[in-house]
Amino acid sequence: MPKLIIEGVGEVNVESGMRLVLALSDNTADNVHACGGFARCTTCQVEFVSGEPQQCTQAELDVLERKNKSGDFRLACQSLVNDDMHVRVLMKFSESGRPDPGPRPENTITPAPEWVETP
Repeated sequence: MPKLIIEGVGEVNVESGMRLVLALSDNTADNVHACGGFARCTTCQVEFVSGEPQQCTQAELDVLERKNKSGDFRLACQSLVNDDMHVRVLMKFSESGRPDPGPRPENTITPAPEWVETP
């Protein structure tokens, strides 16, 4: 089982292949996922301290380009926990002013992932 270190929360063991957004939510990481994990809004943004995946989805690249975001962060909804990771949640629900963090994302990456190498 991969170890996930969530800055400000601690270390947890996560089932290999779990979506990062769900691993964060299930372990009280105070994260936001306003669009429900569909790579539309960028509210699930995280910074990888270590263990950043070498691949990303085309949907992640597309939304970051559309919102004029560079490689400053990644989307938790488009990442899988396959190896040990250390992440920092960049948009906290408790600081967002939102009434809720967003609908629970599905267990599998949506839209269906088209994997590409990270730029």
